[in-house]
Amino acid sequence: MMKTGLFRTDRLRVSKRAALALIAAVATIASAGIAFGDTPAAPPASATKPAAPSAPAAPPSPAPASLPRGSAALPPASTAPPQRPAAPASPAAPVSSAGPVTAAPPATTPPPQKPTPAPPVAPPTSQAQGAPAAAQAPATRANEAPTSLQATAPASGGGNAPHGALPVDQQMVVLESWIGKQPKAERPTFVSPAYWTALVPANNPGTEAQVALGKRLYFDARLSKDGTVSCATCHDTSRGLTDRRSTSEGVGDKLGRRNAPTTMNALFFATLFWDGRAASLEEQAKLPILNPIEMAQPDDKAVLAAIAKDPTYAPAFQAAFGRAPTYDDVGRAIAAFERTLVFLSAPFDRFAVGQAEAISADARAGFALFQGKARCASCHQLSSQNPIGTDNQFHNIGVSARHQDFEALARQALAALEKNPTKEAIDQLSLQTDLAELGRFVVTRNRSDIGAFKTPQVRNAGVTAPYMHDGSMATLWDVVDHYNRGGEANPYLDGGIEPLNLTDKEVDQLVAFLFTLTDDRLADENRAEFARQRQIAAERRPFKEPALATRAVLPFEHRVTPSTAGKQ
Repeated sequence: MMKTGLFRTDRLRVSKRAALALIAAVATIASAGIAFGDTPAAPPASATKPAAPSAPAAPPSPAPASLPRGSAALPPASTAPPQRPAAPASPAAPVSSAGPVTAAPPATTPPPQKPTPAPPVAPPTSQAQGAPAAAQAPATRANEAPTSLQATAPASGGGNAPHGALPVDQQMVVLESWIGKQPKAERPTFVSPAYWTALVPANNPGTEAQVALGKRLYFDARLSKDGTVSCATCHDTSRGLTDRRSTSEGVGDKLGRRNAPTTMNALFFATLFWDGRAASLEEQAKLPILNPIEMAQPDDKAVLAAIAKDPTYAPAFQAAFGRAPTYDDVGRAIAAFERTLVFLSAPFDRFAVGQAEAISADARAGFALFQGKARCASCHQLSSQNPIGTDNQFHNIGVSARHQDFEALARQALAALEKNPTKEAIDQLSLQTDLAELGRFVVTRNRSDIGAFKTPQVRNAGVTAPYMHDGSMATLWDVVDHYNRGGEANPYLDGGIEPLNLTDKEVDQLVAFLFTLTDDRLADENRAEFARQRQIAAERRPFKEPALATRAVLPFEHRVTPSTAGKQ
């Protein structure tokens, strides 16, 4: 028996007319205020971790009627938040009932722009294009971290530093070409002043001394137990401040179970990590240093001992915080530096203030889809108080459901957390065991959070492949295909995840739009990644299922009549 929302199906085929009648009846009862037991309402569906390679250029044309205009680069939100809460999700746009249409893919010439490019990096390769680490690493027991012998190589090619990172001196050249040698945390002109103020804690204002110290610590591999891993190992400037792996590699060549999000624009999130287990950048910065498969220091005393070996650190801490080094100040300094990593100047931002020619005709059509039929804006709203496009909430979109037994994993998690509910234990369970697939549930132990992960930003997603919490999707085409088919059916799937009936042409247009969200400073990488992903998508689209997207087959029919599932 499979449970989906309020309905149960016991290997039955239900007619479309009967299903629609039942849905209408439930909607009528719900509108009358009648509660259904204690079943929590499902939150809106999370959009993906989209990206931003360059979209096709197009001749100037009038901006669409829905184009936001004004002095800000993004449409202003209605009210300013007094603090940094999770932004509420906007209502989902209705799904179009239009039938499938055959369409050619969009042109792929990059949009006209004149950014200051970063120094060139190694050209992307098609080797190991973000397939899940689980598919490439040897099988392990649930409490063991796999080694990287057969793990995914970075999609952008390997560097010469440990774990395939670009050497620090070369990373620093890239970084300084973006933000200068003495970066500052400065509010972009179109970001709400009230919102920006709420992002910076009073006890860590990001002074010049604090940012300079944090920059040193971010790139210092001596903070790890074996001296091979720094923050910049998994958040490499040559790879969009990620490592471009499905899952990340730490000390002893061990792999975690989660994809490394970019540190670009991380300050705009209400919580950090895919499951939101850190409430601030300061807290997030400290956990990887002590995690056994990341930087693996046994405790904070060992971190301070490593720092003490460099006599220049003590005066730097004194200048930054007025005291001797502490582990909390290590977290504060790194967070202060990360707040300077703001990347919000993209072709889309010029389009948003009325420069219609800043993005291509296909990208403009993709933006209309993003706001409407494709329903991306249900979870990825863009505004002056939400400039990165996330609702800061957690959603089950079915990524883990393809290969996990959620019920069994949830029982294991509850047993483990009963014995040790500390934040360090949660950090380890979330990163180095199969319980990582439970997502937010490991943090809250709330049944409605099973398999739910944080809505990622859509900014710069074009240069931060692979996608999803496990890095299981190699391209933005894969991401859109996943949503188009209605995710992966499971008992905890968000109610907002429904088939979208997007045509091939519309999928291409939506991807073209997502590539316009990449900052101009990453324009060269964006173009290269667009070409790489387009080539992969031309060769294979593993998540594309037209029969599910058009509702020719309903999700539960995969179990009932597997021979017909996925066929047109």
